[in-house]
Amino acid sequence: MKVAYQWLKQYIDSGLSPAELASKLTMVGLAVEHVEFLEKGIKNVVVGQIKEITRHPQADKLVICQVDMGEKTVQIVTGATNVREGHKVPVALVGAKLPGGVKMKAAKLRGIESYGMLCSGEELGIDETYVSEESRGGIMILHPDVPVGKDAVEVLGLDDAVLEFELTPNRSDCLSVINVAREVSAVSGKEITLPKIEFKETEENINDIASVEVKDEELCNRYVARVVKGVKLGPSPEWMQHFLRSAGIRPINNVVDISNYVMLEMGQPLHTFDYNRLVGHKIIVRRAYEEEKMFTLDGQERIFGSDTLLICDGEKPVAVAGVMGGLDTEVTEKTENILIEAARFHPVSIRRTSRMLGLRSESSLRFEKGLDVSNVKNACDRAAQLMAEFCGGQVVNGVIDTFDQDIELLKVPLRIARINQILGTSLTREEVTSFMERLHFSFEIMGEEMIVTIPPYRQDITREVDLIEEVARLNGYDQIPVTLPFGPTTEGRKTRLQEFADNVKNFFVGVGLVEVITYSFINRKDLDKIILAEDCPLRKTVKVKNPLSDEQGIMRTTLAPGLLATAALNTSRRKTDLAIFECGRIFMPGSEKLPEETEVLGALVSGSLNRGWNWQAQTLDFYFLKGVLAALFDRLEIKDWRLKAEKLPPFLHPGRAGSIHVNNCLVGYIGEIHPRVQDNYDLEEKTCIMQIDLAPLADASPNVVRYIPFGKFPSVQRDMALLVPESLAAEEVSAMIRAKGGEILTGVSLFDVYKGAQVPEGYKSLAYSLSFQAVDRTLTDEEVTRVFDQTKSELFAKFGVELR
Repeated sequence: MKVAYQWLKQYIDSGLSPAELASKLTMVGLAVEHVEFLEKGIKNVVVGQIKEITRHPQADKLVICQVDMGEKTVQIVTGATNVREGHKVPVALVGAKLPGGVKMKAAKLRGIESYGMLCSGEELGIDETYVSEESRGGIMILHPDVPVGKDAVEVLGLDDAVLEFELTPNRSDCLSVINVAREVSAVSGKEITLPKIEFKETEENINDIASVEVKDEELCNRYVARVVKGVKLGPSPEWMQHFLRSAGIRPINNVVDISNYVMLEMGQPLHTFDYNRLVGHKIIVRRAYEEEKMFTLDGQERIFGSDTLLICDGEKPVAVAGVMGGLDTEVTEKTENILIEAARFHPVSIRRTSRMLGLRSESSLRFEKGLDVSNVKNACDRAAQLMAEFCGGQVVNGVIDTFDQDIELLKVPLRIARINQILGTSLTREEVTSFMERLHFSFEIMGEEMIVTIPPYRQDITREVDLIEEVARLNGYDQIPVTLPFGPTTEGRKTRLQEFADNVKNFFVGVGLVEVITYSFINRKDLDKIILAEDCPLRKTVKVKNPLSDEQGIMRTTLAPGLLATAALNTSRRKTDLAIFECGRIFMPGSEKLPEETEVLGALVSGSLNRGWNWQAQTLDFYFLKGVLAALFDRLEIKDWRLKAEKLPPFLHPGRAGSIHVNNCLVGYIGEIHPRVQDNYDLEEKTCIMQIDLAPLADASPNVVRYIPFGKFPSVQRDMALLVPESLAAEEVSAMIRAKGGEILTGVSLFDVYKGAQVPEGYKSLAYSLSFQAVDRTLTDEEVTRVFDQTKSELFAKFGVELR
């Protein structure tokens, strides 16, 4: 946002130089990035009027101009092709100084004396990008009303300075020069004078000659229209052109310049239509039809979807709301009657349309930020006033305004004690009220607090803390006391659960699995793919209010969809041998506002490990994954764990899965995925998956590493072959053997399972290897036999097993 210093002075005389003002505004949070001083050392350049132009007798591309300078007429030879008799132009007389230290001297061009130079914008230090069309590439043509003989520096505003603001997103109100002037008033304590909007209206009533219909009030909650008749297009006043150039906008003609000027002045974008070219003299605000087309002002044909808001007449679209006007109703030299549009469009709609069309403008920028709905009519009236004054127009009586609601201003309580508590100051009520008055905020004092009414143009203030920020910046950030941090210092380190998770991940990497990271956001359809029933607890998900896409609309309740999707992606690329894991969080609806987050670890295996020259390929199946789980528990020194065929998720194969229990507490599951799930993900190989909660494992694992020395005494090995009912799990037999073995039993290993000949139907043969060892002596055969026999007796008594 660029603002000319002299433009601000029209509303408030701060008594500060441009540099001082820039410093003060920066100190209150309205950062001035740069101050550009337009004065380039120009001297003796004045306004002249060309009275006569004759051809140069010795050069076809030169002309001789007789220029009236007020007190005298001078002869100047020029090669410019855009000058005409009657034009007023800046003239550098003999002795004049131009930017860059150039000094003007009398010269003779092809035998003809020339006593000065007609100046272009570039020669005066003005960027040619921002000069009018008739002045571009040639001599700068001035407004016909500029007095002859007047200093061109003053006329063109070259004695001015331009303040370039770096606005933060919350201060979009300062995209208005008037609101910047309000900030100047706040920092300087001087009164601001706003322009009076007064003009005469004709007897004709606007409701008799025009109408407005808003069909989508959600996207356009206020539309204001005025009609100005009998306008005459021409150049806008030089001061207006200067202010527009300073803001980075090229002057075009008085009608367009007035709409741009009011947009910058009041922060409200406007659009002007050629009233005579509006079919039915009607405005209809509606959404576009699918594939609807229109030519915009840049001459391009645009195609719209139903999300785009259009301004239409009785037959067709005539503008893209808030973005760009249409070619059919463009204001041209033939335009006599103008319809002025001022509206408030939905910010998201304008942002979406602007990006879709690749059109970003000063207007769309302001609409995207959100406009003050109370300012819409004022801006329309201001434009009508200026068109009556500088375009010779007549304002038709009345205004069409679709807004019929009362504007309720926000009231925010402000406590003096709270201000001082947050800022560490000792401000009095009188000081705080003075700040509110300088900000032009009205207020009421009620006991120990103030009730502050927030002006509608300050949409960034909604809470007490926002008002406290206003107090802080006007009081001065340098007035906030400097204090050192106090209290006990703590060492920054990971929590025990974080360190535990790192150790578990390192273990999985060490046994050959590869870590993956998948999204915490998933699609609800993913729950269908893993065949969850409608009443399954895993379907009670946390919904995302503003999802990036429909594919990421809910939070995951299990790692299974992400791991299976990763396996499916690899399978589609002919990578079927997989051993992957993920450590992440799952989310369940909680009793509070926030969901319950659980740190879990999941793993997936399929296919096989590659064979080598002296070993066979190993199948990555349930037993491989169970072996990884057992090795993990050994590493964590978790002894009391087992698998049970209960409380299994539906996406696991019912006969090839188990729930994981530690200290009789359910902590996860392991198993082969259900055939239907395998088909849903197009997986070619049998796939096994596991998930465990990390917090219970961390609690069950000792905090310290215990050293157990190697035994000094020999161990004794005994084998035990048992006939057990087929329904009896080997894990239950193993647990009984460990329980009865006592301290001298150091190892139990199942090395054979057999069903077939010599084994009765309904039974299976389990063969165990038992290791016995004492830490303080050599065991005798009688000690080992006694424990061995007790174990056999207990197995027979409890499970009915027989020794083979």
